[in-house]
Amino acid sequence: MIEQVRTLMEEKQLDGVLIQKRNNFSWLTGGRRNHIVLNTPEGVCKLLVLKDDIVLIVNQMEEKRIIEEEMAYIDHPFQVVTMDWFEDDTAHIQTLTKDKRIGSDIQMDGFEWIEPDLSQVRSILSASQLRQYETLCHETAVIVESVCKEIVPGQTEHEIASLAAQKAIAQGMTIEVLLVATDDRIHQYRHPIPTDKKLQKHALVVLCAERHGLVANVTRSVYFGQLPKELEENKERLARIDTVMNAATRPGKTLGDVLKAGIAQYEKEGFPDSWKKLHQGGKTGFVSREIIAVPSSKEEIQLQQVFTWNPSLPGLKSEDTMVVEKEGNRFLTYTGKWTYIDVEHEGDIYRRPDILVREE
Repeated sequence: MIEQVRTLMEEKQLDGVLIQKRNNFSWLTGGRRNHIVLNTPEGVCKLLVLKDDIVLIVNQMEEKRIIEEEMAYIDHPFQVVTMDWFEDDTAHIQTLTKDKRIGSDIQMDGFEWIEPDLSQVRSILSASQLRQYETLCHETAVIVESVCKEIVPGQTEHEIASLAAQKAIAQGMTIEVLLVATDDRIHQYRHPIPTDKKLQKHALVVLCAERHGLVANVTRSVYFGQLPKELEENKERLARIDTVMNAATRPGKTLGDVLKAGIAQYEKEGFPDSWKKLHQGGKTGFVSREIIAVPSSKEEIQLQQVFTWNPSLPGLKSEDTMVVEKEGNRFLTYTGKWTYIDVEHEGDIYRRPDILVREE
């Protein structure tokens, strides 16, 4: 990954790149972590990648752990610049980068912002990254599906969320998104933060979980009793929309092409404006969504990139993570232990997640 950054430096005629974001640190160190606070994009140390050197910039409070537990996994020699925890690192960075043209993954005065370029490079997963991702995606799906199989009416959305959180944290995951909605809240809100509302019949659980810097995304739904006619019909419609979007995600197509295909299917299903009520997803990987697709998106899809589309209809959302491979697309969050809807599309069968129906 360091060599990929140096290739990018050559292309953009840079002398170096300053890495501060957590996901980029994980990308460059084989999945290691440099954060303390969970809800900030930046870590507690920085990496300065130069043409012939790597510099770790870190305060003395974090130095020992970062070097022994995180930087030990990097395959390149590096030097360390340290300062006291109460000291600003700006002067050190200015000294290291003086008279140099430096790119940065966050916007800073005097540096060239190259995060979009880094996003494009890191979005094509290596074989080892894909192996890590496959495991993460499978385990994330198992968590969400097990929650849907374990919860019972009367539990609050907070209690349901805590069950998913406990399972995720126990497997070394960091939670990026955890949404739970029950009953009428599923119809009212497309991004439902958990509340104290108690489950009656219908629950939707969303988990975006990070490990090794990579983020898996999955949604599942459960219903207690007989499905209402509206849900029975809409789940079939949504499975077709979802299938069209995932099938369209092939090399040479743009993200805009995929979204337009989905929009056309929404119209066929009788919901021409429903796509406007929630973003429809896009490219994933080292961010829950590296890029959220809009109709004008021009970026072309490439092999070994990963995507999560999340079409929705009233009371429903479909969300899985897949990888684009030469012979076709593969759903990494498919467990084979859920209930599915088989959708025929252009001669192929796509297995899309159904609503799990349980007895009251």
